[in-house]
Amino acid sequence: MADPTETSEAPALAPTPAATTGRQSSISMLAIKDKKQLYKSYMSFIANGGLFIPTKRMYKMGEEVFMLLVLMDETERLPIAGTVVWKTPEGSDANRVAGIGIQLSNKDGGKVKDRIEMYLAGALELDRPTHTM
Repeated sequence: MADPTETSEAPALAPTPAATTGRQSSISMLAIKDKKQLYKSYMSFIANGGLFIPTKRMYKMGEEVFMLLVLMDETERLPIAGTVVWKTPEGSDANRVAGIGIQLSNKDGGKVKDRIEMYLAGALELDRPTHTM
């Protein structure tokens, strides 16, 4: 059986700052174009789910982050609000990608979490490395 996280496409995890709305919040665009990158980025161990966002920008724990998420080949941009709950600094051990992990807000009733988990059906039980674990 084929590995559900394998893909022939190049990774497409690319946060792009879109605007800054003040000191403690910002809006970014995040496009995840393949299942392998979605698996590496999704933080299922966090209540309401979470996403790891590669970035060199400095964020504070607890800082609010707003983003527009595009999954796979969808054209819809999903608005996401979250809180920084994880930081991997540049130059960290094990050559991990620098970035932040955000806990998804439950204000959308779990819509984004459900959509991500739909794409990852069957893959969440795999014991493969991710950006955070």
